[in-house]
Order: sequence, then C-alpha cells, then structure tokens
Amino acid sequence: MTQRIPPMPKDQWTEEARDVFAFWGEPNAREEGSKTSILPVMGNHPGLGMAYNHWGKQLLMANTLSTRQLELLILRVAWRVQSAYEWHHHVGYALNCGITLEEISAIKSHPDGHEWAESDVVVLDTVDALIDHHGVDDALWARIEQQLEIRQRMDLVMSIGHYVMTSWALSAFGVPVEPWADAIGFDLMTASGKVPGRTLKPGEGEGWAEGRD
Repeated sequence: MTQRIPPMPKDQWTEEARDVFAFWGEPNAREEGSKTSILPVMGNHPGLGMAYNHWGKQLLMANTLSTRQLELLILRVAWRVQSAYEWHHHVGYALNCGITLEEISAIKSHPDGHEWAESDVVVLDTVDALIDHHGVDDALWARIEQQLEIRQRMDLVMSIGHYVMTSWALSAFGVPVEPWADAIGFDLMTASGKVPGRTLKPGEGEGWAEGRD
C-alpha cells in the first residue's frame, strides 16, 4: 500500500513535532527523529500527536488490566482488523510477558482450538462483541463483572476502542511496519523465516529501542 500520509519532512520539523518524536524516550529522537513508522507521521499534527501519545501511554503503561490480558486484547484486535503493524509489535511484547507462541496462534482461532482461563476468555469475547455488535450484552457483562473490578472493566472497553482506532489510522494512512524490522507475519514467522522473539515496550527497561527488530 502507498503511504498516504508520509513522515514529516525534516526541514519542516518544529519544536512541537520534536516533542512528539521524543515523547517515549527514544534515544536521539528529538535531534534525529523517531525510528518508528508512526511517530514521524504523527509529527505532521503535533497537537493530535501529543494527545495520542499521552492517551496511548496511559493505556499501554498504566492499564489496570494485567499485562497478559492487555496483550491478548491487542493481538485479538490486530487479528480481527488485520493490522500488520500492531500484530508485529505486540507479538514480541506478548512473548516478553510470558504468553506463548502457541497461545498467540490460538488467538486467531478463538473461540476454538484452545482451553483458555475464563479471565482470558472474557477479554477475547469482549473484543469480538464490540467489533461485531458495537456493544456488550448483559450476559457477557455479567461475566466481565465476575472477573474484573470497575477500573479494569473501564480499561477493557477503552483499550479495545483505542487499538481499533489506532489500527484504522495505520491502515488508512498507509503506515508500514518499520523498514528495518524483520516483520512478524500473521503466520508467526518473520519475513526472513525466523521464529519471533520477545521485545520490550517503549521505556520498558534499558535498551528497549535497540531491540525493536
């Protein structure tokens, strides 16, 4: 796909755009730009870019869902809406929090093919309900209440919406997986034929930026 909204040209970088690039603490991003594909695009609209960064950081780093539940949620969204970008990045994050490749593969075939704990099932089912029906019926909500406290219920629904929105934006803008990355396909093999490995989230430990391949 042609990239419909390209990275902001360097000769147009403003201090506000540099703030967008440097938000996640990526080394030298303020001076050299972000190595990610998404932040140089968001620099075209710094006000939106910073709002998006703050909202995304809240949901990625301060979510009351467990890391496991959040990564299952994001991968199910990525599969349902066919977001190659989100799939590529979150396979590595999921592996890093202990989700196995077998479980990641089973996310695609849900509700068949795997015996999930109910705490996992309600997350996956809520993704499907919101994508398919744009809401949650009383029976599913009762199951959610049994598994999650109030803040977690709120984060569950808002996180699904955020990652659907992000996936839509990436697709509509034509934002590719980073050209230097060994992209992880939906078949759970990298473009070079390797088995994916774990990666760190932005800001999650020293050297996270160097390991984003």
